[in-house]
Amino acid sequence: MTDSQKSDETATGVTEETAQAEEAATTADQSGQAPENAEAVAAEEPAADQGTAETGTAEEHPAQDAEDQAGTPAAPAPRPSAPSPAAFASRPKPAAAAPAVSPVPAAPSTSVAEASKWGRVEGDGHVYLTIDGGEHPVGQYPGVSGDEALIYFARKYDDVVAQVVLLEQRVSSKAPSTDMQKTVTHLREQLAERNMVGDLRAAEARLDTLAGQITELEKAEKAEHDAVRAAELAAREAIVAEAEQISGQDPAQTQWKTSSARMNELFENWKAAQKSGVRLGRSNEDALWKRFRAARTVFDRHRRAYFSQLDSNNSAAKAAKEKLIAEAEALSTSTDWGYAAGEYRRLMDQWKASPRASRKDDDALWARFRAAQDVFFTSRQAANDEIDQEYSANLTVKEALLAEANGILPIKDLSAAKKALQSVRDRWEEAGKVPRADMGRIEAGLRKVEDAVRHAEEEQWQRSNPERKARTNSALSQLESAIAGLQEDLAKAEQTGDQRKIKAAQEALEARQAWLDQIQRSASELS
Repeated sequence: MTDSQKSDETATGVTEETAQAEEAATTADQSGQAPENAEAVAAEEPAADQGTAETGTAEEHPAQDAEDQAGTPAAPAPRPSAPSPAAFASRPKPAAAAPAVSPVPAAPSTSVAEASKWGRVEGDGHVYLTIDGGEHPVGQYPGVSGDEALIYFARKYDDVVAQVVLLEQRVSSKAPSTDMQKTVTHLREQLAERNMVGDLRAAEARLDTLAGQITELEKAEKAEHDAVRAAELAAREAIVAEAEQISGQDPAQTQWKTSSARMNELFENWKAAQKSGVRLGRSNEDALWKRFRAARTVFDRHRRAYFSQLDSNNSAAKAAKEKLIAEAEALSTSTDWGYAAGEYRRLMDQWKASPRASRKDDDALWARFRAAQDVFFTSRQAANDEIDQEYSANLTVKEALLAEANGILPIKDLSAAKKALQSVRDRWEEAGKVPRADMGRIEAGLRKVEDAVRHAEEEQWQRSNPERKARTNSALSQLESAIAGLQEDLAKAEQTGDQRKIKAAQEALEARQAWLDQIQRSASELS
């Protein structure tokens, strides 16, 4: 039940009591005397069939007063603002709407004794309010007892108090404060009319307290609204900042698919925030939207330029590779195996150096280029297989010659080994070509024997080199002379007992002796 409905219910309860008193007044006016139980009469006869009670004055009209009271319900509470979209869950949320206010019963009806404290009735039905030590006329209710007239005007006061109670409960439950101050002002105006009997000053004091409490509630609501608005502003600023960051990327380095999807998400977040979020004010909204729109415009312009250039580059790459494909297809039927294979290597190098087209186009172009190569190399392989079949007999001959050449090793007689190797070489050339798959193995085997013979020749030359012999003999003579001198120096040092000189002479003598031994061994090998 809304606050407005509760106010209507409370006011209706009070109005029913007022209507009963009105019917009693009407009955008194028609019969000339007050009934014994005015309320009972009101319960038996419909109010619509009765006339209007005359009060004797132009100030008061009971039926109209009751209608006015019933027609002035408490102002309905406004619906709280919709929460921000899920994309902004991290922002502070507005406080949840206050819980529904439970129905408030009407204020207890004022008794005759209580009403007598605040008013009195004269014999002709005029009622007076006692306030601030004086009296104030509130109206006339003729044709009824004094108590009934007094209670009638006391119930009008009860109606105001019931609305005060309802407002107090709304304030204590922190319901939205919209129109609360208007309700306080309206109730003050009703009390100021002085057309009721009761403790008006107490009611006015309660309204004063309520006015202060409502002011504090409004301040708290404003602070909360400002916090939510600040969070909303920060969230909207974050959207704009991210859009500006995306639009500021280097177009050549931008991941367009990811960035475009993110920019679309930011736009959806912006629309959701405008639809469901807190309003930021015209100036803030316009400034942020201009920045966001500018960022999206720059991003779209860069994207269009990038893909336009990409299309241009793709066309150029396709044209260059189409030319290479044409050359490859022209070579595919060539039987000049060596030349065509070299040309295919050249075309492959150019293909690798060419710019890439789009993935789809590049894959299709590569398939055509590879197909042309496959035609050529398949034909060459077929020709080689045919040749290899013819060379199988030559392979048998060369394998036998290789086994004969391996029999030369190890070399013991260099002259005989050279003659045997030459004989193998002559027959090797006469045997002819072998299959390509075996060529490397056969040639490597013969090269091993040739290297061994050549190494043996070099060693023999080194041993018989006259220049080397002369250098060796000269070095021997020099060392022998140096050793003799060092031996004399050692003898002199021993005679003097100089340990330092003895040690130096011994070390030098040992070093020269080691050199001499090595040179003597080399000389014996040469001889």
